[in-house]
Amino acid sequence: MPSRPRRSTALFAVAMPDAVPPAVPTLAGLSEVADRYDGFIVDLWGVLHDGITPYPGAVDCLGQLKRRGKRIALLSNAPRRAEAVAERCAEIGIAPDLYDHLVTSGEEVWRHLKERTDPWYARLGRRVCHLGPARDRGLLDGLDLEETPVGAADFILATGLDGPAEGVADYEPALEGGAARRIPLICANPDLEVVRGGVRELCAGALAARFAELGGEVRYHGKPYPSVYETCFERLGLADKGRILAVGDSLRTDIAGANGVGIDSVLVTGGIHAEELAAVPGAAADPLRLAEACARAKQRPTASMPAFTW
Repeated sequence: MPSRPRRSTALFAVAMPDAVPPAVPTLAGLSEVADRYDGFIVDLWGVLHDGITPYPGAVDCLGQLKRRGKRIALLSNAPRRAEAVAERCAEIGIAPDLYDHLVTSGEEVWRHLKERTDPWYARLGRRVCHLGPARDRGLLDGLDLEETPVGAADFILATGLDGPAEGVADYEPALEGGAARRIPLICANPDLEVVRGGVRELCAGALAARFAELGGEVRYHGKPYPSVYETCFERLGLADKGRILAVGDSLRTDIAGANGVGIDSVLVTGGIHAEELAAVPGAAADPLRLAEACARAKQRPTASMPAFTW
């Protein structure tokens, strides 16, 4: 992991009594701090869109950054190839000219399975049991793999669940079978859940967590793991990581990932934590609720903002 750069957290420092969780500074919009950074790593789901449509002001905020010459990498835990995610973004109104690069956990998985230069992947066989919806099957395209039931597989590839009607229990036979046979599971999306159009859905991370409970070996790709951030750093081409800001809506993945690689971060409170924070759309989260949530997660962002707006 790269050495931790000098942080600019002091810019937002707030003095609080020791007995009270430290308050997280709140921004009304990204314009308040944009000049302090040259590069931005921005989450997709929960920050720019809800899986169906962009959030109000999100597209404008990207445009404001681009007009000021900022470098932007969109970073998603989507279990799909980057090109497929870019196409979907364009369909819902997030055009390619609004950002410089798009990095996905699915793309990282695909490249590891294709290249097999990582010793862990080099030892894998070619028979895979895919756990996930049909829409994620494109992740297998172009790979020399044979899809089989878990009883004949060399490894499991988990990409997600097929909508809110499904739960982890629906995948229990495959998870138990894989753990009993001691084959590994590749998790192409570490998220536990997302909110699609206001409805919560479980993600591949929930399957991976259950597999680990059963004693199975899990290999994760995506946030909060450092490798996807290293890819973003390479794409952004900025030597000073103190001039890079990550924006996300999850303490567990976005903020933990940014903290892990030593960059500043802003938590969008109207995303996955909105219910926990009792956040009203467009309004700042309750400071105490936010501080308590950060304490529970043992992760603290540099600042927070209600939504990704300028």
